[in-house]
Amino acid sequence: MKKVILFLVCFCIGTTSYSQEKKSVKNRGKKVAVDSMQWSREHYLVDRDSAYADPKIALKKLIGGNKRFVEGKSLKPRQDMVTIKKLESGQAPFATIVGCSDSRVPNEMIFDQGLGDLFIIRTAGQVSAAASYGSMEFATLKLKTKLIVVLGHTECGAVATAVERPEDVPGHIVTLINEIKPAVAKCAHLPGDPVNNAVRQNVIDQVYNLRDLEPILHKKYVNGEILIVGAVYDIQTGKVEFLQETLLKLPLKK
Repeated sequence: MKKVILFLVCFCIGTTSYSQEKKSVKNRGKKVAVDSMQWSREHYLVDRDSAYADPKIALKKLIGGNKRFVEGKSLKPRQDMVTIKKLESGQAPFATIVGCSDSRVPNEMIFDQGLGDLFIIRTAGQVSAAASYGSMEFATLKLKTKLIVVLGHTECGAVATAVERPEDVPGHIVTLINEIKPAVAKCAHLPGDPVNNAVRQNVIDQVYNLRDLEPILHKKYVNGEILIVGAVYDIQTGKVEFLQETLLKLPLKK
């Protein structure tokens, strides 16, 4: 009888201990989840729907995503089969990225975004022509995307070619170089690295060109319906710098 009682007491104590440990583990899990949510809110800045509705919020979302990428805290959101299924019915990207084709600048990765988040147009030196313009207009009119980011990057090969040997290029590459030459000329007198100076100026020129592009982008930009800004990705640090020259005079929504 004593052995039975002793067994029941030990069993009760063990069960209580196990329950407390399970509860503790569960609570620790909740705390981790809460901390993760708090950290996510702090660095994500806004949710996806808000970014889609407001281009200035979309800009903050990209800044937050790049901050996570640089810090090694990427969330790698919306990259699963559930998201793939959700996107079967259509897309609603919150930003259009007009970037360089360089393989070292994967847009979704450096901004820590996922499937369906970014509408991306890429050419060497992010030089735009009719097809690129049409793609931007499509994203603006049909997908209702309100933010366009022209994204250059340091040590750009296309820009370097325009700086170093603009006349010595074969085939259709010359069309790229000719588009970049004006930016090279504008900053030829500046101190510092001539290639990276030209990268920056090339982005600024392209932003202004898109802001003036008729008939769609110019009207929507002037009316404050969309934002068009420029940025440069540093291939050494992973950081994206949004250029103040393109941020100082943003149109106010009427």
